[in-house]
Amino acid sequence: MTSLLIFVIVALLGIAIWQLTKIFDLTNSTKVYSEDGEYKSEVATDKDNNINGYLLFGFLAFIYILTIYCCVKWGYMPLLDNAASEHGKDVDNLMWISLGLILFVQAFTQFLLHYFSFVNRGRKDKKALYFSDNDKLEMIWTIIPVIVLSGLILYGLFTWNSIMNVKEDEDVIYVEVYAKQFGWDIRYSGDDNTLGKANVRFIEGVNATGVDMSDPNAQDDKLSKELHLPVGKKVVFKMRSQDVLHSAYFPHFRAQMNCVPGMVTQFAMTPTITTEEMRERPEIVSKVNKINKLRSERSVDLVAKGEEALSPYVFDYVLLCNKICGRSHYNMQAKIVVQSEKEFKKWLNGLPTLGQQVAEEKAPKAEPAAETPAAPAPDAGVESKLDTNQMKADSTKVVAAK
Repeated sequence: MTSLLIFVIVALLGIAIWQLTKIFDLTNSTKVYSEDGEYKSEVATDKDNNINGYLLFGFLAFIYILTIYCCVKWGYMPLLDNAASEHGKDVDNLMWISLGLILFVQAFTQFLLHYFSFVNRGRKDKKALYFSDNDKLEMIWTIIPVIVLSGLILYGLFTWNSIMNVKEDEDVIYVEVYAKQFGWDIRYSGDDNTLGKANVRFIEGVNATGVDMSDPNAQDDKLSKELHLPVGKKVVFKMRSQDVLHSAYFPHFRAQMNCVPGMVTQFAMTPTITTEEMRERPEIVSKVNKINKLRSERSVDLVAKGEEALSPYVFDYVLLCNKICGRSHYNMQAKIVVQSEKEFKKWLNGLPTLGQQVAEEKAPKAEPAAETPAAPAPDAGVESKLDTNQMKADSTKVVAAK
């Protein structure tokens, strides 16, 4: 790959030098003659312009053919279908509309560009039309984009408001997503459904997110490394960062929000498809099979080298960081599990509260009991004497006075 890159760079440098020499020749006032004494003009003839015009249309056909081929060959866009959240369909629709408009504008403007370049190619005795401005034309190419972009912006704005607006009486659960280099910590509100206050200054031991344990609402909070969500239930995410700017990205749920140090950001969504249901979808099954086929082929080479084979891939929702936050940014991810509300509550109830964990961590450890030293064994003479005295004592009779 490096050799190919070097070759391309050298080739491009050669072309650039060649073009520079041609420019130098054009700017040289000295006329150039051929070997037979005929003057060599660098001005393009009608034949030259016709050839370049037809080649231009050939290049336009190449663009169209290449675009169609790429759409057919690599047109599968996994992030434009199978959205796993309630608002995901609206986001996908907006993306499809945007892509459709871009494809149409690209095809139409490329045709106009090449067509007018061909029609107005240089021809003998033809004079170019010059005008300084055209108010009508400027109005057309200004008004049309304004209308189209305004429609897209309004559609996106209404979709955004429907996602972000959470009513006070709405039944939601609150979850904190805490980012740090290079991992995620998840904090669940307890039975009170209220997250306790937090500050990075309180980070210590098991208190990985800096929860203020003096806050009564913090006692029943729970920490986890995996993000579990109940299907069909709106979740309000409170997002913080410990160090640098991160971005919590939920690709399958069409959700993303920056995690900014020193402030709390928020995002809300409702999962609609459990992990098990998504694994059974034909598109996901096909994707998993393709990945496992590649992993299997790779494992053959690894085993031949004496290394361990790759384990089979199993689909899971993931939480990623979508901001370049450091050297291990690529590996900053967490597993997301969407399950029924009953399964979610069972899993959540199995987690210890943060109050319990902190109390156990700070409780003094019981010291091991001191061992009592064993008494030295008496020698044979002492043991015999003790036995005799014991026998005398046992045989003593106490007689009552008359």
